[in-house]
Parts: sequence; C-alpha cells; structure tokens
Amino acid sequence: MNTRTFTWSAIVILLLLFSFTAMTSCTRIDAGHEGILVKLYGSEKGVQDVSLVTGRVWYNPLTEEVFEFPTYVQTVDYNPFSVNAKDGSVFTVDPTISFRVMAGESPRIFSKYRKEIGQITETTLYNYTRDAFRIQFNQYSTDSIISNRQSFEDKVQQALGDALKKEGFELEQMTSGLQYPEVIVQAVNLKNKAVQQAMQVENELKVAEAQARKKIVEAEAEARANDLRQRTLTPLLIQQQFIEKWDGRTPLYGNSPTFFKNVE
Repeated sequence: MNTRTFTWSAIVILLLLFSFTAMTSCTRIDAGHEGILVKLYGSEKGVQDVSLVTGRVWYNPLTEEVFEFPTYVQTVDYNPFSVNAKDGSVFTVDPTISFRVMAGESPRIFSKYRKEIGQITETTLYNYTRDAFRIQFNQYSTDSIISNRQSFEDKVQQALGDALKKEGFELEQMTSGLQYPEVIVQAVNLKNKAVQQAMQVENELKVAEAQARKKIVEAEAEARANDLRQRTLTPLLIQQQFIEKWDGRTPLYGNSPTFFKNVE
C-alpha cells in the first residue's frame, strides 16, 4: 500500500513537473517582433545565428532564454541638451527620432549590447543622437546655422542615419527641436520690430502724401472753378439771373427805386 501510494505520488509529481516545464518552455513571438534565443550556459553561450520568426517557440527554460525585439517603427522624444556651435554660441536641441530594428538584426544587436530595446534606446541611441548634433554643430557658425537651417538638419539626419544603420537600426525620421540662443532671439525680435516700424512709417508717409496730393488737387480744382466763374460772370449774366429770381417787387438801391443795380 505504501509502495503503491509512493508510486502514484511520484507519477503525479512528474506530471506536474512536466506540465510546468511545458508551460514555461513555450512562448509566442507577437507580430511585429523578432524573437532571439539566448543560450545561458555551455560553449555556445550567446545568440543563435538564426533569428526566430513570429510564432510559437519551444526552448529549455533552464539553459535558454527568449527575448523579443520589436521591429515596428518606434518614436522616442529625448530630453533637451545643449550644444556649442563653431563660434561658441550655445544652442538647445530637443530631438525626436523615429526608428525601427532592421529585419534580421536583432541577434547581432543583443549580442553586442546584452540589453533590451528600451535600454538601448535610452542609452546607445541617445548617445548617437547627441554625437550627430555635436559633430555638425562644430562645423557651423551661428550665422550659417540660422541661414542654412534646413541644410544643417539634413546633414545631422544623414549622419545619424548612417551611424544607426551600422548598429542594425533604420532611422525613419528626425526632428531637431532646435532652439536659438536667447541673445540671437532678442536680436531677431529687435530686427523684426525695426522692420515693422519702418514699414509702418513708410505706410504713414504714403498716406500723408496721398492726402496732400488730394488737397492740392482739390485746391487746384477750386481755383480753376473760381477763375472760370470770374471770367463767365458778366453784367448781362448777372442781370439775367436777377430777372430769373425776381419776385415782382422793385428793389430799392440808394434813395430811389432802381430796377437794376450797377455792377460795374
């Protein structure tokens, strides 16, 4: 009886152990990820040459471990940092990059850094981003950066893309978030203000000139009208206008009634 009990107990334990091992030695690699199998012990300790495809993977949890590397595009917004231009001006960069792991490169990346993608993003990729900006800033003066900002950022993106590609990453997009030094911002604002004031004064002068020309035209027209009236206002015309407006009563000029007043 004791032997039979012991046998059944051993069988149950083995079944439980087998079930536990089966559950822990199988994992599923989600879509948009690459799975890599890492040997924890033995002479082949490291990453297997072949990346595991998406799907269900069986492994020995005692001697092996499976990691997942996302292959979809990821975006990371780094904290701002300061960089010096060629002439010593201090610029602030607030970069955002979008990248992805190149297909089949997960084993090589993990073999080199022994970190998951999140840690690599916050350390290695951040350092590459800083270096790309630092190297390009050292080749540009303040004026050239401001005058050729698009060209400058294109070169930074090209340099960063080349550096990440060597590490197994593909740079999809980069925005610099470049912020000019406060002195430069103030100088630009003052320049813009001066330009705006000059445009305002010029507009006011144009308005004043237009108003002055309007008054001159009005005065010239009035003078010509008065001259024309003086030349056309003859005694006969005055008498005719008088008759047209006469109310039938004889007007009194001087001491006796007179029909017409001498206007000569």
